[in-house]
Amino acid sequence: MPCLIKPVLLSSLLAAGAVHASVVTMQTASSTAGPQADAATYQSTVNAALALPGSHTAVVPLFDGLSNQSVFGGSNQDIAYRYNVTFDVDATEAGTWAVRFGVDFGLGGAVFLDGVPLAFRSTDMWWNGSYADPSQSFQLAGLNIGIGTHSFDIYGLEHCCDGGQQGQFSINGRSYVTFGAADGLTGVPEPASYALAMAGLLALTGFSRRRA
Repeated sequence: MPCLIKPVLLSSLLAAGAVHASVVTMQTASSTAGPQADAATYQSTVNAALALPGSHTAVVPLFDGLSNQSVFGGSNQDIAYRYNVTFDVDATEAGTWAVRFGVDFGLGGAVFLDGVPLAFRSTDMWWNGSYADPSQSFQLAGLNIGIGTHSFDIYGLEHCCDGGQQGQFSINGRSYVTFGAADGLTGVPEPASYALAMAGLLALTGFSRRRA
């Protein structure tokens, strides 16, 4: 009699291939642009600078202590920044989110969620390691984030001199966690991982039939 593959085995195989972290990408470029009028112009101004030769891109393990100097060894002035944080949300993580981005954007910046602008500020922003003064960072609460893949984009401009920057999230009122490669966010399996899990199931099914 064939041996049945239990549902728990399927869950275990899929969990092995699940996403357990955010992907944080940092980009910088040289820019002498000044304060912008709205979120859209921050986005377009930064993207235009990043399209020019000499820009830098890196996937970083943790959204903390990031600066052009610390990550790329580059200049500490006249910088355009873009941070992208992409993450998956499952049923246990969907709900009301809060995020905060401690930045050094002396010429202002903007935050987008899934391509939609959430906030912008054209004044000098330097959080200096503290969220006590909300005018010096982006602090957004009451975000309704559902199941699926999402991304934050943070754009900013700095004249001088860039300091370490950070991004964190809180789900349903829990403690803040720093976005990064070990932030514990889990979601649907990546396509390659799903295919690997299904191949494993087929192999186990075939093995059980041979033993019948």
